[in-house]
Amino acid sequence: MIGNSILKFPSLQEGILLKRYKRFLADVELASGEIVTAHCANTGPMTGVLHPGGLVRLRYCPSPSRKLSWSWEQAEVVEEDGSSCWVGINTSLPNKIVRLVIELGYLNEELGSIEKIRSEVTYGTDRRSRIDLLLSPEKTSFDQRSIFLEVKNTTWKQGEIAFFPDTITERGQKHLNELINVLPNSRSVLVPCISRSDVVAFSPGDSADPIYGNLFRKALKEGVEVIPCCFGFYSDCITWEGKRQVKINKS
Repeated sequence: MIGNSILKFPSLQEGILLKRYKRFLADVELASGEIVTAHCANTGPMTGVLHPGGLVRLRYCPSPSRKLSWSWEQAEVVEEDGSSCWVGINTSLPNKIVRLVIELGYLNEELGSIEKIRSEVTYGTDRRSRIDLLLSPEKTSFDQRSIFLEVKNTTWKQGEIAFFPDTITERGQKHLNELINVLPNSRSVLVPCISRSDVVAFSPGDSADPIYGNLFRKALKEGVEVIPCCFGFYSDCITWEGKRQVKINKS
């Protein structure tokens, strides 16, 4: 199971990141010497991942409905000891790959058998939030409550620990409160989608957003379940690298 490819795609093209600007744009020099502008789906600070001059991987997907034919998918991070890891930076992927591992049964131990998965379902205070995935358990499942599951793309790490968030996130704070509020009639699950394979644990990013860190610990005490899921990123596929432990020591 560990190392299994869960999503395959045509091989990405490598290039050198020249600069990222206007949040959504990145200029990349391809191996041919051509400089292209790629769409950057990650609008956050990309702490520890954004390295002009470093290697990146792009997807080429021309379409009349797209302004840009290239999309930035992955970035290589090189550590001080010379080791490297490819990191997934496309924020549209985490919901998809977490849904895939649920469908494959990789989280059955924690979630039980799932009969139905719905995406982007309205819920919460004044019904002004959308849950990433709403799961309905099978009749044979050990817990018959609906499962509200929120996915958080996680790319920042220090040492061997992955952290979320890497900046102040009022939206993330709101999501934690919403997850707490659906308890105990429903189950609440937070899935940090760790988009890199070189970590052993997950922790809230207190140094970036102490309010989120405090809410995270409150959510754990209230009964919100946290299942950090780790993935490997390659030029032609994404692999399942298993679950990671949760550490609640302050960063």
